Order: sequence, then C-alpha cells, then structure tokens
Amino acid sequence: MKYSLEDGKELVRAARSAIELHIKSPGFDRRIVEKHISRFGTPSGVFVTIEHYPTMTLRGCIGFPNPAGPLNRRLVEAAIAASSEDARFAPVSHLELDEIVIEVSVLADPEAISQRTGRDRLREIKVGRDGLMIRYGFRSGVLLPEVPIQEGWSREEFLQNVCMKAELSPDAWKRPEIELYKFTAQVFREREPSGIVEELKLG
Repeated sequence: MKYSLEDGKELVRAARSAIELHIKSPGFDRRIVEKHISRFGTPSGVFVTIEHYPTMTLRGCIGFPNPAGPLNRRLVEAAIAASSEDARFAPVSHLELDEIVIEVSVLADPEAISQRTGRDRLREIKVGRDGLMIRYGFRSGVLLPEVPIQEGWSREEFLQNVCMKAELSPDAWKRPEIELYKFTAQVFREREPSGIVEELKLG
C-alpha cells in the first residue's frame, strides 16, 4: 500500500504521542493512540527509529518486519519499545523529548531471495531500495533500506552488516542454508523535534 505524505505525518505524530504518553504516564491506555489512527488497520511491518537532534545519532530503533498485525497497533508498540526497550540504550527520558526526532518506516512484505550462490544474491539487491532480513535457526537480523545509504555501504557491506546484526560471521550470507529476504519501505521523519514531517526518497 502506498501512503501519502499526510498519512506519514499522522503516523509520525502518533509515534511521538505514544512515546510521550508512555514516558509521562507509563500505564496509559495504548488504545487511545491506536484509535486515533484506526484507519491504518492494514497488516504491515513497521519500524520506529529515534535519533538525537541535532547530532542525528541513533537513540533507539525497534520494529516488526513481518505483517503480523494491524499497522496502527504495531506502530504504537514499536514506538514505545524503541524509546524504552532497545537494549543498546538507556530508556528515553522526559528531558529528551525536545531533543529527539522520530522516523517511521512502513515495510512492504518481505520477499525471499531465492538465489543460493553469493554472486547471484548480490545481483538481487539494490542499495537505497531494499532493506534486508536474515534468518538462521534462532538468529535473525534486520537492516532498513535507509541504513546503507547513511553508512555509505556497498551491496556486499550491506550483506556483511546484516549478518553481524544477527551475530553471524560477515560472510554467512554466502551460505545456501541462510535465509535472506529483501523488502522496500516508505520512510517518514521529522526534520527537527516535533517539526515538519517529510518522506525520505529511497531507490
């Protein structure tokens, strides 16, 4: 489903509202925010990313790569988790609410990369268009489409880093038993805290 910029504004503002309400009143009824964006009921994967402003360093990122639930509910869950459950960071405090920007990535359904050789797998990936998900046993990792652009990675570096995200060796993507998936996304973000929302152009 293609979302408009107005849709993106609603989603980003809802994510910020969920974060602020959770921080100020941890026991708040999440359905308050979910109902406000109830028209976004289509099952969809979604990630919420929080960055410090103006350094734009990562402050938290959590989401759901598979369309296992309605977007409005998953968005609220991802926003709260990104602000309080990302093990790499301390929970976001109320003192930081004016120092963070919110980014929402709405994911298309993951598509399996069926090729089994490393060279053929490389051909199936386009940096700037595709995100990557890897699975092997109980290990998994996800990198959003915007990440390799921000980091300046090649396709091979992108694959190496999604392997390391799953705590696998950097060249694990070459092994035929490794499950690889690609996906596209629409990405909406604030330019500054609580500011104008724009869509990042990928691809």
